[in-house]
Amino acid sequence: MKDKVVIITGGSSGIGKALAFSFGLEGATIVITGRKEAPLLKVSQELAEKGIQNFAFVSDVSIEAEIIKMIEKTVEKYGKIDILINNAGISMRSMFADCELNVIKKVMDINFYGTVYATKYALPYLKATKGSIVGVSSIAGYRGLPVRSGYSASKFAVNGFLEALRTELLNTGVHVLTACPGFTASNIRVASLGADGNSKGESMRDEGNMMSSEEVADRILKAVKNRDRDMILTLQGKAIILINKLFPTLADKLTFNALAKEKDSPLANQ
Repeated sequence: MKDKVVIITGGSSGIGKALAFSFGLEGATIVITGRKEAPLLKVSQELAEKGIQNFAFVSDVSIEAEIIKMIEKTVEKYGKIDILINNAGISMRSMFADCELNVIKKVMDINFYGTVYATKYALPYLKATKGSIVGVSSIAGYRGLPVRSGYSASKFAVNGFLEALRTELLNTGVHVLTACPGFTASNIRVASLGADGNSKGESMRDEGNMMSSEEVADRILKAVKNRDRDMILTLQGKAIILINKLFPTLADKLTFNALAKEKDSPLANQ
């Protein structure tokens, strides 16, 4: 990673922040983006204190014009882009019947279109460096999860987009990684949207035994170094995907029963 220029969207917390440190401590120059200036600048300062060269750019991945400015500023400042990590994301928790449609649109705008915008405008520079495109997706991109219909839809879209893009770029030297953590101890669930679009402010799951953001980041770093195609984390995640492929009806029942046990799950009353 020595002297590589790495853009990480959603870099002010959780997996994004952990990625900034993992790649930065390996010698990369880090560009982090996020919608909230204060936490973004705090991470930038923490990176600098560790001797990591970095640049913080306040932007919303769902706004195309802001992504264009971010890419332009990065190239103006560092002259190239070696790795783009599409990490910015938001979740939602609501039964579809109760969910306002603008909630699903917002999730799609951030999770899917945010990935599309950043990849579109970084791509010419990534072709020049034969660099890497990383999409931080989810097990929910392989197996639809109840009470997270909009989130699952956005991650299915990301997975399909990256698969198509990987095939288009097959002979260009550009590497495309689809990284799918399982349930991870990060802030994405705490910041997830409820049926009315407001943040729920708490997690439905016990995060004590989950994989940490730092471990996820280290695994993504290794996958980028190896130029892996896919990265599916946790035995639970791999099992869910395999069962869903071989025994889809059983997977429906197992998924329902597992998520019905979450705190205050609306499935418990079904």
